Amino acid sequence: MGNVGFLSALLLVAFLVADGVGGHDHQGIGIYELRSRDITVQFTNYGATMLSLVLPDKNGKLDDVVLGFDSLKSYKNDTTYFGAVVGRVANRIGGAQFTLNGILYKLVANDGNNTLHGGSKGFSDVIWSVHSYDTESHVTFTYDSFNGEEGFPGDLSVYVTYMLIGTNKLGVKLEAKALDKSTPVNLALHTYWNLAGQNSGNILSHEIQLFGSKVTPVNDALIPTGEIRDIRGSPYDFLEPRTIGSRINELPYGYDINYVLDGTRTEHLKKVAVVQENHSGRKMELWSNQPGVQFYTSNMLDHVVGKGGFVYMKYAGLCLETQGFPDAVNHPNFPSQIVNPGQHYENVMVFRFTAD
Repeated sequence: MGNVGFLSALLLVAFLVADGVGGHDHQGIGIYELRSRDITVQFTNYGATMLSLVLPDKNGKLDDVVLGFDSLKSYKNDTTYFGAVVGRVANRIGGAQFTLNGILYKLVANDGNNTLHGGSKGFSDVIWSVHSYDTESHVTFTYDSFNGEEGFPGDLSVYVTYMLIGTNKLGVKLEAKALDKSTPVNLALHTYWNLAGQNSGNILSHEIQLFGSKVTPVNDALIPTGEIRDIRGSPYDFLEPRTIGSRINELPYGYDINYVLDGTRTEHLKKVAVVQENHSGRKMELWSNQPGVQFYTSNMLDHVVGKGGFVYMKYAGLCLETQGFPDAVNHPNFPSQIVNPGQHYENVMVFRFTAD
């Protein structure tokens, strides 16, 4: 076992001991580490979750820039979706139901009367299988979602691949294939980022540029109204870089909205966002092939005890969840999320990290 493998083994022991189950592999749950010259990133197959991402600042100081927990038990009890892959349908489905091919499907409501991130036991709360793993290149997790799971139709094969690209890029590929019935699919990665370090406080001084000039407005239950609205000149306008906190007080709760990304539909990958933290010099650029991105400023965090006992408060992290539009199954004017038998769904992300 090399140094990387030894480190992962030690972390797994600590992870499971903190859970109270001892140092043995717990129901096939493990920790998987990828390492390049500039990035060390760790995952667990529980929820296909990103546990940490450590990278240097402009002076070479290393920090973990991903919010999370120290124990498996905390992830199992988590209601924040820290670092997890969410689905079968990420974000919200209004009324916890939809009609497809003339059939009304009633889902599990876990957010008031609505379905959030796949239901009460979505993909973030299941143990994924490890399909392949190489510490220097990638890890691929798989999950077989069954017909009727949380109310969704059809069997679905799901793959999540995390891969290192060069020395400073992380690629993420979320894939799914419908096996026997048409079904909605909208997978997302729910990582909370703080480029100053996960234990540094809030992200209000981070500068962000978002390459979306429209949003899909929501009602009081955070369900889209069906409108697609131009945001230029409003507090949602990040077409030019500015700090997250510069106009956040003009909003009742903070940012939690789907941006309609600009660019042609024929592009494979388009630039989604650039985030800069000036004290550390760290910058994160994000590309994706998806039509939307949910920008969320962790408005709901409130005294959440995270890594090393650090307490996460409101605005402790930011999420950039590339996705299809929320509640698309109930809005025919939104891009369809329906995957038919034999079709292939793919959500691709590339994160590029620099510091200067």
